[in-house]
Amino acid sequence: MEELKFDTNIYGTIRKNIRKYRKEKGMTAARLAELVDLSHDFIRQIESEKVANTFSVETLYRISVALDVSLDKFVEK
Repeated sequence: MEELKFDTNIYGTIRKNIRKYRKEKGMTAARLAELVDLSHDFIRQIESEKVANTFSVETLYRISVALDVSLDKFVEK
């Protein structure tokens, strides 16, 4: 059986992809925060590598809808 390979920094991968897709859409963190009904500060924390891994699946889902990006895109390396 093939050994599974897990992303040991999955939150970092997700953070990088949120920021990437947000910028591709030409959207500010403040605008994304408005769309998903979260604070601008919280969106900045989600995108920051310096903050603990504290966002929920619901938050990730809401961001994916706002950015029009499927959830699987956020976990791609």
